[in-house]
Amino acid sequence: MQCYRPVHPVKALTFDLDDTLYNNEPVIRHADAALNQKIRNDYPALSAMTNDDWFTIKKALINKNPKLASDMGKLRWQTLFTALGKAQLPDTERAQAASELFDFFYAARSDFQVAPDIIAVMEKLAEKVPLVAITNGNVDTGKIGLAPFFSLTLHASVTRPRKPYPDMFEEAIEHLSLPPQHIMHVGDNLIKDVLGAHKVGMQTAWLACNREMDLGAEKLAVLPGVQLSSLDELLLMVD
Repeated sequence: MQCYRPVHPVKALTFDLDDTLYNNEPVIRHADAALNQKIRNDYPALSAMTNDDWFTIKKALINKNPKLASDMGKLRWQTLFTALGKAQLPDTERAQAASELFDFFYAARSDFQVAPDIIAVMEKLAEKVPLVAITNGNVDTGKIGLAPFFSLTLHASVTRPRKPYPDMFEEAIEHLSLPPQHIMHVGDNLIKDVLGAHKVGMQTAWLACNREMDLGAEKLAVLPGVQLSSLDELLLMVD
């Protein structure tokens, strides 16, 4: 552990999920590959679409409705619905097809279990202080084994702007009914997590499980309060 700022008593913890408590990149790669194969099998008219084609649809949807950038679920559904126009389905069938494809992806996206050592630490932390999840993603915390530890899980959406916007951090502070300086947010992204939490007065801990933690290799706007070497170091913060 390396401290960059004075540490105040920690009476609650908030957590980013993806790439903080588990490596999300291979999970998404697998889910995307499975979804693409299903699309090729079920809707041959879409089989020639490239990654650039999908990106173009997403970009156009966000340009039309910028709030979609905060809601990965709705953005993916809208992208699928738009692309399915190539299959020349009636609107009702196209909406149903988009929902079926989205549900398929969402199941694959949450088809893993968080490592037992992480679960063990989260269980110990939850016995000591309240925990809240704050994520820009849409993982199903119940399926991956984390739901029992959180008193609240906040997902970014069209009505709840994504980090680093303050909305979810402020909602967590209100839920915990604690001064923000006694809440520590733990996350892998130095902009979305560290800067976002710092700007509302929370303490911050930087932890990335999917890459070497080198501040010189990161986009940095403000130093974290602490840099963790492993999740279990948080137990020292709450003892």
